[in-house]
Amino acid sequence: MFLSVFDLFKIGIGPSSSHTVGPMVAARRFLEGLKGKDGHIRVTLYGSLAFTGKGHGTDRAVVLGLAGETPQDIDPEKIDPVLAGMAAKKKAGSFDFDPASDVIFDFGPALKGHANGMMFRLERGGKVIAEETYFSIGGGFVQTAAEREASLAAKDDKPEIAVPYPFADAEAMLSMGKASGKSIVEMKRANESVVHGASLDAKLDQVWAVMDSCMKRGLSAQGILPGGLKVKRRAADVLAKLRAEQGSNSVQPHRVMDFLSVYAMAINEENAAGGKVVTAPTNGAAGVVPAVIRYYLDHCVGANAEGVRTFLLAAAAIGGIIKHNASISGAEVGCQGEVGSASAMAAAGLCSALGGSNEQVENAAEIALEHHLGMTCDPVGGLVQVPCIERNAFGAVKAVTAASLALRGDGTHLVHLDTCIETMRQTGVDMSERYKETSTGGLAVNVVEC
Repeated sequence: MFLSVFDLFKIGIGPSSSHTVGPMVAARRFLEGLKGKDGHIRVTLYGSLAFTGKGHGTDRAVVLGLAGETPQDIDPEKIDPVLAGMAAKKKAGSFDFDPASDVIFDFGPALKGHANGMMFRLERGGKVIAEETYFSIGGGFVQTAAEREASLAAKDDKPEIAVPYPFADAEAMLSMGKASGKSIVEMKRANESVVHGASLDAKLDQVWAVMDSCMKRGLSAQGILPGGLKVKRRAADVLAKLRAEQGSNSVQPHRVMDFLSVYAMAINEENAAGGKVVTAPTNGAAGVVPAVIRYYLDHCVGANAEGVRTFLLAAAAIGGIIKHNASISGAEVGCQGEVGSASAMAAAGLCSALGGSNEQVENAAEIALEHHLGMTCDPVGGLVQVPCIERNAFGAVKAVTAASLALRGDGTHLVHLDTCIETMRQTGVDMSERYKETSTGGLAVNVVEC
């Protein structure tokens, strides 16, 4: 099994990797497959994409994809003009398409295959000329119905790309490390080098640069987040208060945790505003990993740029195992799959950057994930704001705690990471659909929207 660090850390826009990035990718894929045809495009959204699509901007993402835009390249400042142009022309390229009526929200049963399903059709003269079903499976990953069926039916873990250390679970990762004498990061680097070669470090640096830029924007921006909940941005105000305390004799020792929290909140406030963000492994959980990296750089002894690369590679190794064996989709397993996975990745990354052994890194990831098991996804108003923004702060704090506990031990522990991942998968299967990004249960129905 091989999942690249750049598959888990993808540059895109907010507020959701599964509900914004994925549908945009799917729409563009469908459009590109229509060359030589003509007709009228209609899109139907199902499951979680229907129930929380308005709050997540799924309809807007579909329109952007049909305008030929990509999540990684579009300038957030140009989104509204592009949408306005599509609405005025009522065209997607040469095809008839009215954004106001041709994106349909179906609140019936979800499509078989995944909670995030969407169907694209090209019609002419009352007949369907072309049709494709896509599933947005979390983190911006998209599969057609056929690709989804094939991936679920796959019986082995043989990677599509031949890499020297094709570990598909934590047990294999530790075994390969012991046999080779290499660290998790050394093995992950060797795997990535097969694809990215000498450009690997530059690409890792770019990922961190986009994360850091997003954080800086979030730490300086003021105002009310879009969507109607009237949620106020808080990161800039909290940071100002923390800086004002600098040098005071009355500073509390837990102040460093406030920095960690505000780093995470800044990212997710920017995500909620539709800004440029990096999936880590999703948009809804995008604040955890960069917050802990910023914590590492600003507050840990011996931190440096190479440590950031180490962090990202270790985090991606763990994220790939989780995605392969369970899910990173809130619509599939709840927020344990999003913030829980992000916290496990961040814990592993920090532990590795601070010199942890392979066993300690695996332990750190397990501790962080274990203490997110059962976490529901119940966003108020279908928006990635409440409880999502603060939840990233808590995921970051848990990650640091998990890494610290693991580094204080020798790597031996009772519950192994693979066991924890399988438990998360089973918990997600058993979890009511009301608590899996449909906004039909939990906080989403108990908080009065004003």
